[in-house]
Amino acid sequence: MMAMLPRIYPITDVRLSGLTHAEQVRRLAEGGATFIQLREKKASPREFYEAAVEAIAVARTLDVKIIINDRLDIAIAARADGVHLGQDDLPVEEARRLIGWSGIIGFSTHNLKQALEADSLPADYIAIGPVFQTSTKENPDPTTGLDLVREVKQRVTKPLVAIGGITLERAVSVIEAGADSLAIISDLYSTGDITNRFRTFLA
Repeated sequence: MMAMLPRIYPITDVRLSGLTHAEQVRRLAEGGATFIQLREKKASPREFYEAAVEAIAVARTLDVKIIINDRLDIAIAARADGVHLGQDDLPVEEARRLIGWSGIIGFSTHNLKQALEADSLPADYIAIGPVFQTSTKENPDPTTGLDLVREVKQRVTKPLVAIGGITLERAVSVIEAGADSLAIISDLYSTGDITNRFRTFLA
């Protein structure tokens, strides 16, 4: 089972950053990241696997944990630290059976009902969102807003990750609403210097 979630949880994006997953991991770690999700929506499974192996090799030298988005098979094959599953991915119970209790499992939810159901599943943390409008998904779910973050935090026992449109300017309000961790994508790549941008989030 996982240790405490970091306050800022970066997610890689090759298209936005123009960098390989491995290079993003290296630069984010330089900025202080300790827990990074690799997200890949365009590459083939084989390409994602090879990119993940390369990124994990970098992460191991920097004491960074790597979570694979959606693909449990790639997480296991590449020996990642865990997997982040969505509502349409493999059921959490099956993922737990395959990855074992040493692997980290995160689970995405988009409303109160899903979040409450997730609290009884063998996942390590629950993600809620998109909190705000997001540009990194082609067909995003309806935005949840901060009120749902507050309500979910009051009613679940697992650590809560907020995701979706979270910027440096909005970060404090999301933490104040109860999120234990903020998943950040687009805003990390907004300045072209992800190392310093990540540092700014930690400041």
